[in-house]
Amino acid sequence: MHEIKCPHCGENFTVDESGYAEILRQVRDDAFHKALSERQELAELDKKAAVELAESKISQQLLGAASAKDMEIERLKAELKSSSELAEATKRLELNEAMGAVKKERDDLQRDLQLKDGEQKLLETSLKEKYETQISDRDETIERLKDMKAKLSTKMVGETLEQHCEIEFNKLRATAFSSSYFEKDNDAKSGSKGDYIFRDSDDGGTEFVSIMFEMKNESDTPGSKKKNEDFLKELDKDRNEKGCEYAILVSLLEPENDLYNSGIVDVSHRYPKMYVIRPQFFIPMITVLRDAARNSLSYKAELARVKEQNVDITTFEDDLDTFKTGFARNYELAAQKFQTAIKEIDETIKHLQKTKDALLGSENNLRLANNKAEDLSIKKLTRGNPTMAAKFAELKTGEPEVEQ
Repeated sequence: MHEIKCPHCGENFTVDESGYAEILRQVRDDAFHKALSERQELAELDKKAAVELAESKISQQLLGAASAKDMEIERLKAELKSSSELAEATKRLELNEAMGAVKKERDDLQRDLQLKDGEQKLLETSLKEKYETQISDRDETIERLKDMKAKLSTKMVGETLEQHCEIEFNKLRATAFSSSYFEKDNDAKSGSKGDYIFRDSDDGGTEFVSIMFEMKNESDTPGSKKKNEDFLKELDKDRNEKGCEYAILVSLLEPENDLYNSGIVDVSHRYPKMYVIRPQFFIPMITVLRDAARNSLSYKAELARVKEQNVDITTFEDDLDTFKTGFARNYELAAQKFQTAIKEIDETIKHLQKTKDALLGSENNLRLANNKAEDLSIKKLTRGNPTMAAKFAELKTGEPEVEQ
């Protein structure tokens, strides 16, 4: 119990613990609020004074800044005026320098153009003189050849072409044509003859290629322009009478004809195994025909052997057809069996693939099971199972675990 005296009436009265505590609380609250109110008023006063002071400082700063700005503006105006005059002068100077450089470059270019023009004229003059000289030389050569051609008789021109071919052949006779025959055709029993005959044989004496040559030049036919076609029929006749396989016309006729100037011309559509060539293809043509015939020599040797045995060609062809038919039949049967075997192999492959996939699946499951077994532990087994945990603990310690 507490005794309290009233400050207003002076009367004493007693209060219990709870009442006394309530009175103290009220007193403290009143004192706190009063102090808080006083502090708030002081804070407001301080804040107001600070704001007024800050506003005063800012006003002074703004006035100073405005004054400095006005001065800076006046200074910049003065500098701008002088800078504009300087920039104008600088611009005029730079322009004069640029114009001078451009003028100098223009003068250099004009000098270069004059030099180039002079060089071009010299080059044109040099080329003109060069080509005029070449044209003059060519004209002189043409005139010289025409004059030589006019002076030669028909017989001499023909012999000149034949001699050219014979000389070209003899240059290679010892190296490339050591076993070959190449001579003039002097047999005129039938009323006509070719110019040259070429033959070649193997080591056993079996002939594998033969060529009848005819050489023709424009001067061989005086008074009229002859064409290559005019000599093909007679050449074919000479080839057949002398037993030659090929017939070749070496010709200088129709000199402007692009067909004959392009290379070797095959006229087999008119006469079998006949060609028209220019003199420069004389040796290459012999080489091509000789090498091709030599490659087929084994077949000719076999045919000669068959002829020596007096085998009937018809029977031989029938036997050959029979062999082809039987071979084709056997081939079809073998092909069918081969396809059947291929199908069976494919089926076996598919079956083995399925077995492989099944084994791979089993291996994968075993791997997963092994991973799970390796991941298994007593701690995981006894988690949430106190009975099993107690049993395993008992096994470890050897004593029963006492429940708490």
